[in-house]
Amino acid sequence: MLKLPYELWIGARYAGIGSLRARKGRGDRFVSFVAATSMAGIALGVAALIVVLSVMNGFQKDVRDRMLSVLPHVEIFVTGQDPEQTIQQWKSVAQRVEENPSVKATAPFVAAQGMLMRGQDLRGIQVKGIDPGTEGGVSDLPRQMQSGKLTDLKPGSFGIVLGQELADLLGVRKGDTVMMLAPQANVGPAGFTPRMRQFTLVGTYRSGHYEYDSTLAFVDATDASKLFRDTGNAGVRLRVDDMHRAPEIARAIGRTLPSNMLVADWSRNNRTWFAAVQTEKRMMFLILALIVAVAAFNLLSSLVMAVKDKQSDIAILRSFGSTPGEIARIFLVQGAMIGVVGTLAGVLGGMAIAFNIDVIVPAIERIIGAQFLPREIYFISTLPSDPRTSDIVTIGVTSLIMSLVATLYPSWRASRLQPAQVLRHD
Repeated sequence: MLKLPYELWIGARYAGIGSLRARKGRGDRFVSFVAATSMAGIALGVAALIVVLSVMNGFQKDVRDRMLSVLPHVEIFVTGQDPEQTIQQWKSVAQRVEENPSVKATAPFVAAQGMLMRGQDLRGIQVKGIDPGTEGGVSDLPRQMQSGKLTDLKPGSFGIVLGQELADLLGVRKGDTVMMLAPQANVGPAGFTPRMRQFTLVGTYRSGHYEYDSTLAFVDATDASKLFRDTGNAGVRLRVDDMHRAPEIARAIGRTLPSNMLVADWSRNNRTWFAAVQTEKRMMFLILALIVAVAAFNLLSSLVMAVKDKQSDIAILRSFGSTPGEIARIFLVQGAMIGVVGTLAGVLGGMAIAFNIDVIVPAIERIIGAQFLPREIYFISTLPSDPRTSDIVTIGVTSLIMSLVATLYPSWRASRLQPAQVLRHD
C-alpha cells in the first residue's frame, strides 16, 4: 500500500480539506475559514478572467463574421482608370487572379461615398456598385435579403438595395424612390450643379451589423460607374478558401499584378478596429489579473496567520524530529491546495458561465427590463462568447503560479521557527 508523506496530510488539514473530525477545534475552524475565503477570491478572479476574455473573443469573432458576410476577403483596386472602363474589363483581371488556387470566386465592384435624400431626410452613405449575378460568390448578401431579390438590380434601371435599418430611418419601402447625390458636381452654362440621380428601392437586406445596415447601399455596378465616374474606385472583389490566410494570399496576388492595381485584404481594411480590440483584450487581461493577484496576497496573509496560529504544532513536530524542510513543505502543500482548488473552481465556474452566456444574459435583461447592448450604439445587439482553450490554460497557469509564489514566504517563516522558544512562551 502506498504511504503518502505526512506533510501532505497535515497540509490538507490546514487547507480545510482534511477530515471533518480534524476540524472540530476552534483554531482549525478559523484557519479553514480563512483558507475558504482565499479559495473564493482566487475562484472569482479566475472566473471573471475567463468570462470577460471569452466575451471579447466572441465579440471580435461575431463582428468579423458579420463584416465578412457583406465585405469580401480581398479587394483589388484599379487606379488611374475610369470606373466605367474598369467594369467593362473586370473579367480580364478576374481571369488573372483566378490562377491562384486559393481564390474561390470573383466579382466586380464600384465603391464611392454619396448621400441619400428622401423628403427632408439627408443621410451620408457608402455606395457599392455590384454585379448581382456574381455577388453571391464573394458575400452573403443574396441570402440576407429581407425583401425583394438582389437580381432586381439591372443595368440602366437605377435600382437600389438598402440595409433594413437605413430604410427604416428614411421611412421607405420597396418601390419607393430616393434621390442620390454624388460628391462631384456637373459644370454647365448655369454653373455648378449637383450630380444626382433618382433610384428606386428594389429590396432591403439585414446583415446583423448595425453600422453596415444603416450606412451601406448597393446598386448595379454599371449604374454606379456612370454616377460616380469621377469620384468612385473600381476593381474586383475576391473570396478565398481561408479568410485567416487572406493577408498572405493578397500579397501573393499583388506580386503578379501590374503597379496600377492595389490589393487590400479584410484585415488591412479594418486594421484599426481589430488592433484596438486586441489591445483592449490584452489590457483587460492585465487589469483582471490583478483580481487574482489580490487573492494571492490574501492567500499569503492567510498562510502567515496559519503559521502564527500553528506555532505550537510546528514546535511539537520539530521536537519529534521533523526537519525545517518538512515543516516548509507542510505549508507549501497547504497553499498549493488552496490555489489548485480555487483555480479549478474558477475555471469550472467561468466555463459554465462563458458557454451559457447566451442564456444567462437574456434572462437578466428580461428581469431588469433593460438591454445591455443597444443596436444604435454597438455593432451587435447580443452578447457573444467564444471560450478558447489557450486563454483558459493561460489563466489557470497564471493563477497557479501566483498562488505558489504566495506560499514561499510563509513556508520559509514556518521552517525558521525555533521549538524551544515557542514552547517556552506556551
